[in-house]
Amino acid sequence: MDLADLTKISFPKNKQFILIAGPCLIEGEEMAMQIAERVKNISDKLSIPYVFKGSFKKANRSRIDSFTGIGDDKALKILKKVGEKFNIPTTTDIHQVEDAEIAAHFVDVIQIPAFLARQTDLLIAAAKTKKIINIKKGQFMSPESMKFAVEKIKSTGNKNVWITDRGTQFGYNDLVVDFRGIPVMKNFAPTILDVTHSQQKPNQTNGLTGGSPENIESIARAGISTGVDGIFIETHLNPASAKSDGSNMLDLKHLEGLLSRLAGLKDYYEENLAKFE
Repeated sequence: MDLADLTKISFPKNKQFILIAGPCLIEGEEMAMQIAERVKNISDKLSIPYVFKGSFKKANRSRIDSFTGIGDDKALKILKKVGEKFNIPTTTDIHQVEDAEIAAHFVDVIQIPAFLARQTDLLIAAAKTKKIINIKKGQFMSPESMKFAVEKIKSTGNKNVWITDRGTQFGYNDLVVDFRGIPVMKNFAPTILDVTHSQQKPNQTNGLTGGSPENIESIARAGISTGVDGIFIETHLNPASAKSDGSNMLDLKHLEGLLSRLAGLKDYYEENLAKFE
């Protein structure tokens, strides 16, 4: 499926992958603007269509004392300001039915968290906004079962739906990416690979999430080779100080090199695809 049919983003002729990138959580206006500007400059240089991502709140934290946000209205207004200043689409995740209509006033793409991918009322509410809906594949779900999540969105008449794979539960405290699922899910909707959340070590005994960011590039390269339509990356100016998911984020200083290599790999496959068929 062609993502160009589903979004206002101007896709380049070489059909480069889409990039969804930004901080896990909106921590403040200055950090959001700095990250958006840096990523926008890189994506423009490499002709990669870019969507800025930032959660306006985190409702799925393990510990009661975990940071959940700076305030819903404040964070959503920052997302809108980012989109307007840099002329880029923005996305955020929602957790409750009432969030859908609220978020739709501020962002272009509504993300459904992986833990909530089967929540019918939430999916329907999101779909009715007529925004693009990006459904994260549940860690507990098979690629084949994502067909039904997509059908829930399309049942409202909204055909603008993406799937994002963010890893599958592997034991109690680990995730693994099963690349066999990418072509399966591409039959249902454009499919994006989350190369940072898939490196999580969730539900550690201290109540904090760990991660293996050293594997980000390997997973991303494999995703490009299996034909993903997009790459999802959480990035931060200083992951060690991030208020959420810093342990599996990509340091922003490494982003340009990574994207340059991935774009080159994508170009290579596009130019030589016939040789592999």
